[in-house]
Amino acid sequence: MEATEFSTTGDAPTGISQAAGPYGPAGDADDATGPGRADRLARVAIMRMAEAGDAVMGRLIARYGPVDAMEQARRGVLDPGFARDEKDRAEASRRHLDLGRHAAAWAARYTDPAGDLAQGMRRGARLVVPGDVEWPTQLDDLGDGRPFGLWADGRVNLRFSCLRSVSVVGARASTAYGTTVAAEFAMSLGGRGWTVISGGAYGIDGAAHRGALASGTPTVVVLACGTDVCYPSAHEDLFRAVRRQGVVISEWPPGAHPTRLRFLIRNRVIAALSRGTVVVQAAARSGALNTATHAWSLNRQLMAVPGPITTEVSAGCHVLIRQGKAVCVTSAEEIIELVGSIGDDLAPEQRGPVQPRDGLNDETRRVLEAIPARGATGPAAIAVAAGVDIGTALACLGALAAAGFVENVDRGWRLRPAARR
Repeated sequence: MEATEFSTTGDAPTGISQAAGPYGPAGDADDATGPGRADRLARVAIMRMAEAGDAVMGRLIARYGPVDAMEQARRGVLDPGFARDEKDRAEASRRHLDLGRHAAAWAARYTDPAGDLAQGMRRGARLVVPGDVEWPTQLDDLGDGRPFGLWADGRVNLRFSCLRSVSVVGARASTAYGTTVAAEFAMSLGGRGWTVISGGAYGIDGAAHRGALASGTPTVVVLACGTDVCYPSAHEDLFRAVRRQGVVISEWPPGAHPTRLRFLIRNRVIAALSRGTVVVQAAARSGALNTATHAWSLNRQLMAVPGPITTEVSAGCHVLIRQGKAVCVTSAEEIIELVGSIGDDLAPEQRGPVQPRDGLNDETRRVLEAIPARGATGPAAIAVAAGVDIGTALACLGALAAAGFVENVDRGWRLRPAARR
């Protein structure tokens, strides 16, 4: 995956004009170092004509460039050589493809891209396309399904924010346990300098964004609609806060409304942007598992949080863990160990409480356990019960007395009260 850009060092992008945020400045939509205006307008038109993730359009752009690809799509007539190659590709994979109908659908959706560009910028969004300094190059791992461009609305630089990032996803109908875990994970990740990426939905997504905001670090919302469309509507205040502290992004043009298919399509972006995806809660069939599938196919770290086996909303997490696709995680430290730098971000080993008896050797521990819990007994009886000779028993009893475990009384040796617990 040569295109993947997940450096933990390096300066923020240059050639930008907007004010700097805590994770670097936001890129200028007309950055002179990026693609020219003709390419930008062509991509804006394509984002209206072709559905996000359209691999045929992705190959058309890769072969002819955005301007020529847009012109072919606008006319609804594709180059014969390209059409022949696509037909051969479809036949090889035993997939039906009506390329003529495909091209006609593109042509029917063409609108003046200058209007979309002006509308997006008027509503506070900027266009980020491949070749811009703000473009996250890890998205190039999506190959033919790479976004044609992204609308970004927020103060921080998208590429720089995603260099150290984790996607946190899960069920909309989450439980109190799930939302608590998501918020705490996100807050802890943010406190350690990691950006949290999610889809802005109810439940786990919303909790993750709020946890990240509480930590004072950026968070990225990936929408399935235009950046000017608030969905769900109850998250208007949340998205407003994200725009101030993070960034809201979308592949769809201004005014576009979400559909069931668009939610599934945008999940690949959530998975590709980050170093790893954490599924906090997910039913056996859920959008979160769709995101997990994308993360798995992109060779990103996939993690899942266990839940009660009686809770249906955790069933998908348990399936991922049982299949060996996801690593079980129970803390932000464990997440960072998997997505961070090798050897530098190790999670502390979980241990139980240290007991005073833990430091005793085997013989001394056997002697201590040979003393009855109530009453006292002589050293000979203790030696027999412990399986040691009388000399060893006396030596161990002396050491135990010095350590405060036992005491010598008229009737023999007995445990001190603290040693009985």
